[in-house]
Amino acid sequence: MARNPLAPDWLAEPVDPNALDPAVWPASAARDADGLLQLGGVDVRALQERFGTPLYVVDEDDARARARTLREAFEREAAARGTSVAVYYAGKAFLSTEVARWMTAEGLRIDICSGGELAVALAAGTDPAQLGFHGNNKSVAEIERAVGVGIGAIVLDSLTEIDRVAAAAERAGRVQSVRLRVNSGVHAHTHEYLATAHEDQKFGLPLEDAADAVARIRSHASLDFLGLHCHIGSQIFGSDGFAESAARLLAVHARLLEGGPVPELNLGGGFGIAYTSADDPTPIEQLAADILAGVQAAADLHGVRIPKLAFEPGRAIIGGAGITLYEVGTIKDVVVAWNDEGETAVRRYVSVDGGMSDNARPSLYGADYTVRIADRVSDAPPALVRIAGKHCESGDIVVNADYLPADVSDGDLLAVPATGAYCWSLASNYNYLGRPAVVAVSGGAARVIVRGETEHDLLSRDAGLDTE
Repeated sequence: MARNPLAPDWLAEPVDPNALDPAVWPASAARDADGLLQLGGVDVRALQERFGTPLYVVDEDDARARARTLREAFEREAAARGTSVAVYYAGKAFLSTEVARWMTAEGLRIDICSGGELAVALAAGTDPAQLGFHGNNKSVAEIERAVGVGIGAIVLDSLTEIDRVAAAAERAGRVQSVRLRVNSGVHAHTHEYLATAHEDQKFGLPLEDAADAVARIRSHASLDFLGLHCHIGSQIFGSDGFAESAARLLAVHARLLEGGPVPELNLGGGFGIAYTSADDPTPIEQLAADILAGVQAAADLHGVRIPKLAFEPGRAIIGGAGITLYEVGTIKDVVVAWNDEGETAVRRYVSVDGGMSDNARPSLYGADYTVRIADRVSDAPPALVRIAGKHCESGDIVVNADYLPADVSDGDLLAVPATGAYCWSLASNYNYLGRPAVVAVSGGAARVIVRGETEHDLLSRDAGLDTE
């Protein structure tokens, strides 16, 4: 059969549309003898029957293993160069009290960027000294609370925040450790990066303004300057952008040492994962070695010792550990003209019981995902499909393009992998759909770690109703 011309160039037609690419799926994902997908020793049909769909499922052991592997890789490379490293889990990817406990148990700190995320981390029992606080517009109330509970570090994003945090710390009678977020002019995404002189974005200060900002920080007795912070992008597959950014930051770091101690350098996060078989992210061990080698070269160039380092991965830890389950509702074949000569091809729309309310990334960013039938295997040939959501939006797409067995039908259970990051955290109640539950699986057992929303939950916020 000829290739469907509607398929994107990067998407290869699979020999077996039932196969699970280990680069994309959680480590425990496997089919049993009947073709039923299992995750963490739990079969997905049992999960559907117990918790319903849509359903977020996170492999706890996989998430913890990724956190541990990443921390150990960076610690090993840092120690080989005479320094140390702190790894912060970027809570914005997905944060719950259970996930916070997993991360701290694996030796990670936690990066938060709102008062709500701070509340979750504290409710989980996280030591405030192990938290870092990001954000370009932290409210005075958020700053006051963070300082009051003894947060480990606040990332200053503007000149205004310098004075606000200093005043809050003075009122609290404590010295607050801070980092200064700067823009290195390095932009990285997947396997490409671009180095420019200036950045047009809402975060941080231009690198050339760092010296004046640090002098301002040092003028406040209630602030303790830890070092510079920079975040160059997301879903990054290589180390070149980190090396270039480190070189620029360490040039300024060396000059700042003339005015006082600069014990740390935070290079942010953004390490990529595989969403499809076409993605080829750098293995974490290699990434750590390459980044630390780049930092070493930059430090040698500027004649300084490598400072303590910090990194803030989120997606690289939780993204690949999660999947989302959906049930197929309707299937529709649409004839599409694909060239100027009017030749046509069929695109099969497979609609599911979720959509952009549980995964906004395809609509927001054009993100690509993989999909498989989860409750059976089939020997039917592969057919190009587009997985559509149930929302009243033409752009409500869950998977833009992938292949499923041609006999995909209503009632089938579908699984979309690599949804652990930025799916639940971006979820909404659009069209008054309740946000799905999050279930953790481990050792053949499943438990809810975030309760799904009911209609009662949705209506309870409507002030025009008495729901009691």
